[in-house]
Amino acid sequence: MTEVLREIRDQVMYLTIHGPATMNSMTPESMSGLEAALDEAEASDDLRAVVITGTGDRAFSVGIDITFLGDCFGDPHVVFLPYLDRFHAVLRRFELLPVPVVAAVNGLARAGGFEIILACDLVVVADDTRVGDIHLEFGVPPGAGASQRAARKLGDQRAKALMLTSMWLDAETMVRWGLALEAVPRADLMAAAERIVDRVRGLSRPGIAVTKLAIGGAQDRTLSQGLAFEREMFERFLATEGADEGYAAFVEKRRPEWGSADVSALL
Repeated sequence: MTEVLREIRDQVMYLTIHGPATMNSMTPESMSGLEAALDEAEASDDLRAVVITGTGDRAFSVGIDITFLGDCFGDPHVVFLPYLDRFHAVLRRFELLPVPVVAAVNGLARAGGFEIILACDLVVVADDTRVGDIHLEFGVPPGAGASQRAARKLGDQRAKALMLTSMWLDAETMVRWGLALEAVPRADLMAAAERIVDRVRGLSRPGIAVTKLAIGGAQDRTLSQGLAFEREMFERFLATEGADEGYAAFVEKRRPEWGSADVSALL
């Protein structure tokens, strides 16, 4: 059984996919853990970021648990498809969460583990990381969004090469292709993730939410539509309490003070 460990420290939620006996494979229990974590994250008015990683030094996640996969194929409509629906919903919640989700990829990530990475906002990887879709090695297509997210993030040719040939990407290629922001020595992985989230700690929560959602909105809109969406989001931001705090702090020559904020009206 794989579970998801979570804790909140200094405005950041840390999630760990914890199933060391099965290389952090995904199970219904781990899906429940991600759903519970997202419930908590969405209810928090103080959170500024989420970091997700895997237990140990072998794998981030190797995707769906092989034993559970047998149950899935044994009853596709009662087990497999409902599980995929939950997976889709969790990854979409990552994308719509009003704070950045940072993946710290600590080893092998394949299939469902790779699909989690695609849904994260920022990715840092250990320099010995290898990732791949590889669904077709098992004779099945991707089922949790990889075909759509990879095409948007990598372009048509690279997405097809990645999925149709079941190729693996090393850490250097991930950075070169834009799948990862940075590759670092394994011992420095969490420090690299920490450097990212440390830059958003204490910042304007409405500002973070609007910026992330506006950038995400560009994926599904023409330029004209996207510009109108940014204008709409900016107007919503102006209606939030403390929207002028950064300006006021600059004029008054002091550090801005951005505390907790309910950003539900922005979503």
